[in-house]
Order: sequence, then C-alpha cells, then structure tokens
Amino acid sequence: MNKTFAVVIIILALALIAYNITMVDFENPLKGDSTIALIGIVASLCAIVLMLIFVTSKKIDKKLKK
Repeated sequence: MNKTFAVVIIILALALIAYNITMVDFENPLKGDSTIALIGIVASLCAIVLMLIFVTSKKIDKKLKK
C-alpha cells in the first residue's frame, strides 16, 4: 500500500460522510435510517483516522531506514 492508495481511501470516506449526512434526519437522529447513517459516518471517520495513522507510520519508517 502506498500514499496514493491511502489518499483514495480518504477521499472515498469523505464522499461516504457527505452522502450519509444527507440521510440523517436531524429531528430524530436516532430513529430508523438515521441511526444507520450515523453509524456510516462514524465508520468513515474511523477509516480516515486509520489511513492517517498508516501514512504517518510509513513516513516514520522511511526516516528510520535512512
């Protein structure tokens, strides 16, 4: 896995967040499909954090090998 793959995953996760925000009913955010949309938002945020950790670890690994 390289940096471009991580960037693609982050962009896809941002697109999923944008889509799921449109699905949330802000009057009742914990009812019906809104709950699933909120779970999707949290899962996408987790994917972004994992990819940022991955990119940072690759940078550290690269510096240690020099």
